[in-house]
Amino acid sequence: MSTPTTTDPSNKSSILSSTAYFILCGLYIVGFSQILLNACKDAFTIRMKAIEEYGRVIHEFDPYFNYRAAEYLWQHGTTKFFHWFDYQSWYPLGRPVGTTIFPGMQFTSMWIKMFILPDWSINDICCLVPAWFGVLATLATAAVCYVAVDSIKSSKKKSILQNLPVVSFLTEKLLIPAAKFAEKQLKNMTGSTWGLPTFKNPPALESAVFTASIMSVVPAHLMRSIGGGYDNESVATTAMQLTFWFWVWTLASPSYSIVLGTITGFAYLYMVAAWGGYVFVINLIGVHAVILFLLRITPWDHLYKSYTSFYIVGTFLAIQVPVVGWTPIKSLEQLGPLGVFLGFQVLQLMRILEQKYKKVNKWKVRTYVVLGGMIVALPVLYYLYSIGYFGPISSRVRGLFVKHTKTGNPLVDSVAEHQAASPQAYEQYLDVAVHIAPIGFGIVGLIGCTPASSFLITYGVAAYFFSHRMVRLILLTAPIASICGGIALGYGWAWAMAAIFGDARPSIDFMFEEEEVTATELAEVEKPKVEKSKEKKKQKKGMSKKDTTGSGDGNDKSESGPDNNGGDPLWTRLVRLLIATWAIMEIMPAVDSFRDKAEQMSHALSHPTIIMKHGDYIIDDYRQAYFWLRDNTPEDARIMAWWDYGYQITGIANRTTIADGNTWNHEHIALLGRILTSPLKDAHRITRHLADYVLVWAGGGGDDVAKSPHLRRIANSVYRGLCREPTCRDFGFYRQGEPTPEMEESLLYSLHSHNIAPGVEADRNRFKEVYMSKNGKVRIFKVMSVSKESKEWVKNNRKCDAPDSWFCPGQYPPALEKILKEKKDFAQLEDFNRGVSGDAEYQKQYFENLNNKGGAGSKKKMKKPSFEKVDEEAIKVLNEHWEDNERSSLMWDLISSGNGREFIDALQQYPELAHIRSADGRGPMWWAHEYNRPKMAEVLAKLGVSDQLKDSDGRRPGE
Repeated sequence: MSTPTTTDPSNKSSILSSTAYFILCGLYIVGFSQILLNACKDAFTIRMKAIEEYGRVIHEFDPYFNYRAAEYLWQHGTTKFFHWFDYQSWYPLGRPVGTTIFPGMQFTSMWIKMFILPDWSINDICCLVPAWFGVLATLATAAVCYVAVDSIKSSKKKSILQNLPVVSFLTEKLLIPAAKFAEKQLKNMTGSTWGLPTFKNPPALESAVFTASIMSVVPAHLMRSIGGGYDNESVATTAMQLTFWFWVWTLASPSYSIVLGTITGFAYLYMVAAWGGYVFVINLIGVHAVILFLLRITPWDHLYKSYTSFYIVGTFLAIQVPVVGWTPIKSLEQLGPLGVFLGFQVLQLMRILEQKYKKVNKWKVRTYVVLGGMIVALPVLYYLYSIGYFGPISSRVRGLFVKHTKTGNPLVDSVAEHQAASPQAYEQYLDVAVHIAPIGFGIVGLIGCTPASSFLITYGVAAYFFSHRMVRLILLTAPIASICGGIALGYGWAWAMAAIFGDARPSIDFMFEEEEVTATELAEVEKPKVEKSKEKKKQKKGMSKKDTTGSGDGNDKSESGPDNNGGDPLWTRLVRLLIATWAIMEIMPAVDSFRDKAEQMSHALSHPTIIMKHGDYIIDDYRQAYFWLRDNTPEDARIMAWWDYGYQITGIANRTTIADGNTWNHEHIALLGRILTSPLKDAHRITRHLADYVLVWAGGGGDDVAKSPHLRRIANSVYRGLCREPTCRDFGFYRQGEPTPEMEESLLYSLHSHNIAPGVEADRNRFKEVYMSKNGKVRIFKVMSVSKESKEWVKNNRKCDAPDSWFCPGQYPPALEKILKEKKDFAQLEDFNRGVSGDAEYQKQYFENLNNKGGAGSKKKMKKPSFEKVDEEAIKVLNEHWEDNERSSLMWDLISSGNGREFIDALQQYPELAHIRSADGRGPMWWAHEYNRPKMAEVLAKLGVSDQLKDSDGRRPGE
């Protein structure tokens, strides 16, 4: 355990007696242990707010699938779980769940029930798993920080980043001379260096504890680990930090390279089983290994054994996870780490041959090895490429690197969390960590960048890059921001405490540069052994060579570093304590503010989308609708709804759905989108062969009508000709909120606005309303004239891949054959090696129209918009009238999708739209903050929208 209390008080002057010194050391450690325990307590309690307020209820959409899978695993066991073909989802095709799920979280829940909490229900365990793993993630992140910072004390060389030419020049020519000059002047003037040199024994304990304090409540982690949010990331964050912990531990422990590398591989297995983000982990470790090799600081044997043992064990175990299979050696996303592994083997072979054939020129040996490897590898690679062996990069990953803010896939682009992160998003989810993390990042880079701690630099750069490209990945920044923030606070605290305890610290040149061998020092080496022995005895008595000469130079240093702070004048210690006290007083308000914001974010994130609460009034429409389906429809009833709700329908209502959040089949979702956005009569001709009921979300504020433009774009990407251009701007609403003809005729609009909007009434001979929730949020229609023939055909014509196999996908009924012939399989930009015909023209138009908010082919220049303000009396009336309607749905859609041009057009034509409020008291200003649209918020502010208004929960837009 590393603290700044390494000075032996018996050998140095100190204001404290030996007994008191050790008592204070004990209290110091106990105090930090208590802070760590409090961090764990905070991590748990802040994530339990949803459970305390709403009970043990699963949140969101995906968690319901995860819960259903955990329940199936518990009831049927491992074998049946991995052979589970689910016919209640993706009707009529079905889904092989066992081979398409990352099962780590489900197995974790099952083990908890088997060995820890056998009397608990699976539902209760699933609800609390995110809170429990929030604590474990906090401890694992602190462990990463501890090992990385603690490794600095074992470094006998300068910071490894200084091997880079630019950094080396700056440090050797500017930083080091300036630091030495300042140290010397301070020493001469005050008798103290004021803690300028860095600590020989770095504050690993302090940094780790502060890291835990930040990580326990940082909103970037809270957003995926709230109680009830049974999603993969809640467990995966812990698994990821465990993998990183063992990796940096491996690098910090040369004697245990193979053992710890193997353990890292097992930790990586847990990460692979828990979340698809394992691709980030394996690539990050691979990149870090390459960096260490290029900097040539880590001994080759150590680096080779560490990475090789990790990669072999980790990849072998990862392949055993059914959803992963052979992708680690096939997918383009994972070929980089494989290339590093193979490259390391080639380098090791070179080394072995060089040692065996010492008389042969080593470059000749290397040339033969490289040429031999190329002769063997190139034909194999060419053959594998020609047969399509290598899998493509997914559209989500490709979206992290392409120039556009969209991926070219309208299905992926329809998800708000796939958009780029803004500076406001970092402020919202990281808060104070945004400002202090760069300090810790700089400390690691310039003062203590060892092979282990350099991983933090690599991690920080990668996490920022990917999170900047996709707001969802801000989750990745939570641990590294907490670590860097903890390091900044840890070093600051240790500097202050050194004024009391003293510290044994190396000098600047010890940390930043290797000692140069001068002529004098070379002569000293040639002294007789007797003289060197005498010199060593003198040094053991605390007398350096300069001490024996009686030199009074204020910059004198012992062999182990500069004079210890134990000899600093009392007044300098008091000044340092005063500075530290002032800093703490300044920091405490920021700490309180950080905790308050974390509490507010926790409260906001604790609202399950399936239950809404307005003050004391609870809106439970969605669950009640699903309960109605469960209790009032046949067990084999098929429910058609947009894919968002599929998981909840199967998880709660236990009924068959057409699609769900897995989104694995673009063409099938496009068919669903086509049905919902087609004219009612045309839609019924298809629906009667697939569904018994149609469920729609109504009531404004993100309901199905607001989402419908996305549905149309997805449908048009497969069934061309539904729209005049790829972004389907003819399907939506005019500036005044009136539906376009295509929208007005659609099935979705007819069911959504049935008997509500003037003149809108669904054909009762085709769709009969059988249920409307208490608050109008959900409407269910029975499909009339359902084709029993198609239903029976689907049931009796499943096509197995082999006799007696469990893998038996369903087929579309023959009645849909004509419709299916019209589809064109969606060719994504990355499908270059699958034999799929390209679709460059469609993609080109798609991007052009997205970037040209004025419409396809528009050449008008953007002018600074002007608005008419609404008078204060009208604003007051609008703010008092809360209602979900088409106008609120329109504004929500424009803001959530980031459609700035149409947003401006709507407000120029109807400025009162800026002040409308939905039934929950929220409005455009709330949505602008929620979706990180600062420019839209600025426009709304110009129109007089106050950011001090409160919604039904008492929260202002900025909160």
